[in-house]
Amino acid sequence: MDADRPAATSQPPHHRQSRWLALVSGRAQGLMASLARAGLGVLSVAYRLGLGVANLRWHVPGSVHRPPCPVVSVGNLTVGGTGKTPMVACLADLVTQMGGEPLIVSRGYGSDKGRPNDEARELERLCPDVPHLQSPDRVRAIRDWVENHPCDVAILDDGFQHRRCARDLDIVLVDALRPFGYGHLLPYGLLREPLSALRRADLVVITRAELLGADELARLKETIGALVTGETPMLLAEHRPTGILLPDGSRRGVEWLADRDVAAACAIANPRAFRMTLEQLAARVAPFDAFRDHHAYTAEELNQLVGAAEAAGAKTLVTTGKDFVKWFPMIDAGEIASAVEVVALEVALRVTDGEDVLRSRIAPLLPGAKGQGEP
Repeated sequence: MDADRPAATSQPPHHRQSRWLALVSGRAQGLMASLARAGLGVLSVAYRLGLGVANLRWHVPGSVHRPPCPVVSVGNLTVGGTGKTPMVACLADLVTQMGGEPLIVSRGYGSDKGRPNDEARELERLCPDVPHLQSPDRVRAIRDWVENHPCDVAILDDGFQHRRCARDLDIVLVDALRPFGYGHLLPYGLLREPLSALRRADLVVITRAELLGADELARLKETIGALVTGETPMLLAEHRPTGILLPDGSRRGVEWLADRDVAAACAIANPRAFRMTLEQLAARVAPFDAFRDHHAYTAEELNQLVGAAEAAGAKTLVTTGKDFVKWFPMIDAGEIASAVEVVALEVALRVTDGEDVLRSRIAPLLPGAKGQGEP
């Protein structure tokens, strides 16, 4: 799979991640791969036992804390990209449309010395008017904010496993392309929790549904339906390209990519989805480089990427919005010298089936008549 091809920079951590994904996906074959998978399987059993012991604490009175405002959690069962950040932005926009004042709260994974991490910078771009807090203690962060600011709903980014914080609505995302993490718990697969944990979900949203055919989508819905409780609604969401962002802040329509030779690079958890989106827009993609999620680019690496694009005859290097916020400071500082144009593909998540259900679950959380608002 191209998503796991070594990046142009050949960073050792990226190679380790690529080898691991090749093992857990079953692409790596041979005796050594089989032995490595056996070792990962043993570690996975130990992980499951430890998880079971750790989860006992949530049955102890006083272990779960309720903030002073309603909480909506967005999370998943697997490591990596299921679309949590765009879903959080979608929810924040929906709450605002319905007359509420949302607050986004995340742990801040990957942040450096108090600086915002990738998701924070992306959320600032997607919903600049919505406050966003990053703290390992999300309960305290919400409490401190509510003491001095208006807040109708706190939205937990990546909150499904953060069970210390009580929530009023638990939304779990399932990626249509990689729904069940190859069927195994970490580190033998991508699952953070057993599939049975889906029974805790109040809503399940299948993301990137547009990348599956009708039959595949029907089978996935049937599989998920067997894992959740009977009354759990199942929604569909699409990642829709909305434009091409240039470093000067201007934009082009996505049709600009049609029949164009482009290079592409990203550092997201599901690079395959990014490439598929570009190809659905009729772009001819080569080369394509994927770094590990949350990779911190250097100017040297970015110059290597644009150099590889030039060598391949591509006039454009395309990345994701999440990556672009890390690339832009280097581009703006003049550290990248190339005839290749560097742009970002902007993508927005839209609930295409079940938005009425989502609204009906959010409405009771908003004060007074606010919850009855329509777009």
